Amino acid sequence: MFHDRARIRVQAGRGGDGSLHFRREKHVPKGGPDGGDGGPGGDVVLVADPDLRDLSSFRARKSFKAGSGEPGRGALKHGAAGETAEIRVPVGTQVFDEDKQLIADLAAPRARVVVARGGQAGRGNKRFASPTRQVPRFAETGLAGEQAFLELRLKLLADAALVGLPNAGKSSLLARISNARPKVADYPFTTLAPVLGTVDAPESRQLTVADVPGLIEGASEGVGLGHEFLAHLERARLLLHVIDASEGDADERWRVINSELGAYGAGLDERAQIVVLNKIDLRPDPPFDVDDDRIARVFRVSCATGAGIEELKRGLFELCPPTEAAISAGDDGLVEFLVYRPRPTGRRFRVLRTDRGFRIAGEAPDEETLAAALKAAGAREGDEVEVGGETMEFS
Repeated sequence: MFHDRARIRVQAGRGGDGSLHFRREKHVPKGGPDGGDGGPGGDVVLVADPDLRDLSSFRARKSFKAGSGEPGRGALKHGAAGETAEIRVPVGTQVFDEDKQLIADLAAPRARVVVARGGQAGRGNKRFASPTRQVPRFAETGLAGEQAFLELRLKLLADAALVGLPNAGKSSLLARISNARPKVADYPFTTLAPVLGTVDAPESRQLTVADVPGLIEGASEGVGLGHEFLAHLERARLLLHVIDASEGDADERWRVINSELGAYGAGLDERAQIVVLNKIDLRPDPPFDVDDDRIARVFRVSCATGAGIEELKRGLFELCPPTEAAISAGDDGLVEFLVYRPRPTGRRFRVLRTDRGFRIAGEAPDEETLAAALKAAGAREGDEVEVGGETMEFS
């Protein structure tokens, strides 16, 4: 089954704690602080993979966590960075946060976006040594990584997309012009999920054509099967409007679907169209009298006999000239087009590990936040915690 929506939870890695350590070697009884810094937590990164076709892999796994940074050690040894968690998604995936705000649009192969950043590493006690504080008996703990619940939405990337009423012959047409082998039957709603096919030209060019479930009147308002798949038409450069011409009312059938495209929006009512009058084996010369600037060309074909198919394929390549992707990734793979929402500022306090427990540096938070931060830093019941010059016992 084709899946174009998924919800996942991502958790970046925690930063490693700085080391509270003093150099103690033979003949160096008071060598001073030599605690190293911890390693930063790993990021969670989404990567657009051209080999993936849908989001079905997220049915089995919905939670992803990056590696935590390692703690620092003595002799100024820094901890290793946490392992980055790379999540592969299909090209064309859009990423939304919990507020339904767009974070990124991965519309190019190998495009990357960091959706959760790893926690900052803690500094070792060596970092706090100064002429006036030669024996710092504290070190920073690492910060927790970001976490988020994300919604992934896939919009197919196709040069052309087939639209029309159910049983117009879209799947039969896709099977005729491309390498796709969709289910074909003589009843409505045979296609229940989008299907992609590749059309080859003699000069080694290729076009991608998408077939989506048939639309009915009211589809833009949620009626029928086509409503949730209308989004897959948004990135098609050309619409192939397939009409069953054997019924003799091709003009009216065109207007029904065209009104649904206009009601849906997203520029679909302005997209260039090829009108394909299908089933001319049943009605050899079907009339079509619609005069509209969006209609680039009208073809009369028969998917049953193959009549007019080659002419249609040539027209496809003429009307879909090669273009560069509008959204591309740079040399480093980072997406050039991203929509970022402002992130909240970092917390105004740090948790320091001392030789007797913990100390809060900076502006002390509320009790609940403080307790969570101490617990994340590894505090246990009975540990001493110094806050604002006062010492209390963690419980």
